[in-house]
Amino acid sequence: MKVVAADYGDSTANSSQKYWNKVVRAFEAKNSGLKVDVKVYSWTEVDRRVAEMVKNGQAPDIAQIGAYADYAAQGKLYRADEMLSIPTQAGFITSIAQAGEVRRVQYGVPFVASARLLFYNKKLFDRAGISSAPTSWAELKEAAVRLKANGVKIPYGLPLGPEECQAETMMWMLSGGGGYTDPNGSYTIDSTENIEAFEWLRDELVGADLTGPGSPARTNRQDTFDAFARGEVGMLNGHPTLMQQASGHGIAYGTAPLPGRRGKSPSTMGVADWLMAFKQNGHRKEIGKFLDFVYTENNVLDFVTEYDLLPVTTAVEQTMRGDREYKRLWRFLDELESAEFYPADKTSWAEVSKLIKQKIGSTVAKGGDPASVLGQIQREADAMENAGA
Repeated sequence: MKVVAADYGDSTANSSQKYWNKVVRAFEAKNSGLKVDVKVYSWTEVDRRVAEMVKNGQAPDIAQIGAYADYAAQGKLYRADEMLSIPTQAGFITSIAQAGEVRRVQYGVPFVASARLLFYNKKLFDRAGISSAPTSWAELKEAAVRLKANGVKIPYGLPLGPEECQAETMMWMLSGGGGYTDPNGSYTIDSTENIEAFEWLRDELVGADLTGPGSPARTNRQDTFDAFARGEVGMLNGHPTLMQQASGHGIAYGTAPLPGRRGKSPSTMGVADWLMAFKQNGHRKEIGKFLDFVYTENNVLDFVTEYDLLPVTTAVEQTMRGDREYKRLWRFLDELESAEFYPADKTSWAEVSKLIKQKIGSTVAKGGDPASVLGQIQREADAMENAGA
């Protein structure tokens, strides 16, 4: 079996290849006659590599990447119930498993998850006389003003650059009572709530010079994380991996639920990465046997522990909640229960996400027009949906 997976490490020392090699050795020792070849690529190239393999008629048996819906729509994937055992399928956290469905049929098998929280630098907060994390937009602005007055270079880190601005965008939409889609799955990109969220960002944060030097439209997430690890950022939205980076640089940080328009945000953003299995080579039973092994409790726990990520299985979630070693992740686990995910079940989502990366940064520039930009993205998204993109 050929497997292509994404690399969650940031150096050869913690490359995901090591994890997969260990899993494969253990699997092959228990299943003589079955061989598994895993190739790990960076996140910047893994989706493209898989797309090229599929296009050339050389699809891997299993791919662990960011999106599955386009392959499912083309009829190239096995359904989850065609390959996984019943205990494995029943073991996933329900909200995450449902995010892997296309028209109520599960094709995307969740691999790991994360949720987003507000991170803040405790030392900078103390110096500025801020006693607790903000719970509303007004409190967030007030904290940013105090941080700036106290000489903080970047009071609030707002990465709307092309690396992952679709995430920051979704968090601000959710915190304003909006989102990318309504409960029926229709795009609501230019809803009143979403427009007002970006008008607030434009006028109250960026326009008030509270997001630091440089344009948010050219600021990538990793730039902001790196600046936080250098002690230059007062607060930003982050995921669990930022904890390792901050701690590694001696930054004392706190985490809190995302602030919302008038109090705590109704929900936060959850992200899941996906495993999918291609039909091309006909290895349905073998794929199922390998995935059942991948999802055993020890293997899942090893991976999420290595990278400070969240598990997608109920058993490992319970294990982590019962062990104080994982206390730093409990707040993320709490948020995951009500988290909303990208509309990854929509075949148009990959293209809509690209549009957001190209255009969203302009909404918060001086003279930016959120209603116009979000309206344009909405029209193009609707056209893709109607065309069955």
